[in-house]
Amino acid sequence: MRLVIITGLSGAGRSNTLKAFEDWGYFCVDNLPPELIPTIAELCGRSDTNIDKVALVVDSRGGVFFDELENVLEQMKDRKFEFELLFLDASDEVLIQRFKATRRKHPLASEDRTLVGLSLEREKLAEIKKKADYILDTSDLNVKELNEELGKIFAKENERKGLLINVVSFGFKHGIPLDADLVFDVRFLPNPFYVEDLRKLTGNDKEVQDYVLNYKVTQTFVDKTFDLLKFLIPYYIEEGKTQLIIAIGCTGGQHRSVTIANVLTELLNKEGQWAIIDHRDVYKHLGEN
Repeated sequence: MRLVIITGLSGAGRSNTLKAFEDWGYFCVDNLPPELIPTIAELCGRSDTNIDKVALVVDSRGGVFFDELENVLEQMKDRKFEFELLFLDASDEVLIQRFKATRRKHPLASEDRTLVGLSLEREKLAEIKKKADYILDTSDLNVKELNEELGKIFAKENERKGLLINVVSFGFKHGIPLDADLVFDVRFLPNPFYVEDLRKLTGNDKEVQDYVLNYKVTQTFVDKTFDLLKFLIPYYIEEGKTQLIIAIGCTGGQHRSVTIANVLTELLNKEGQWAIIDHRDVYKHLGEN
């Protein structure tokens, strides 16, 4: 099991760092009291959990509990727990600007100025920083650059395939998926619903697929949509996007959208992408009168 303990200065990017670890498949816990680190390590290390990557954020938000971090890390070493310590740092000038931008108060500032809180935090973390396996200064990094730097260390051994593409078929009468990034309306395609032998079948059945795909307009739509996706995907990846949700909609989500979603998913996977399918409404017709 790979265990990463993340700490550092408030405002140095711990929240964005934890999001990156979540995207890489780590089991993540934020604002954990240091005394619970060994317990989490033991629980996640059990063979029946199937957890092989853990990231824990420990920081000054923990108040008096945070003071125990140095002792707990020594205990972890004594107990032969393997872990890596990541320390996030940034200049005072940058941190002050970040606090001003978010209008949040430094956890150690109390009634004092942010700079006072930062000074206290640097003093508390001085020894921890010396023991860190990795020190990352985020002063000049945006979120994308931060993820890239973290990825060089913590994502290189992952089996991550890149951008996860969810292709979702749905019916407009049941509502558009709220999390969709791209929505394609295929209600203009010939509708198998009006063919009696096909009405109760779905786009997962060959008879329906043959009917829908037999039309030239369908083939043209598939070709043009696939070309568009091949154009867009590299830019989504460059932007740092980790999941793309493509929604394909017809009237009820039973025939046309299911067929097209299946075809696009197959084409994307043949292209080397990581695409999975979700037919949200395909069987909802069974409960209708």
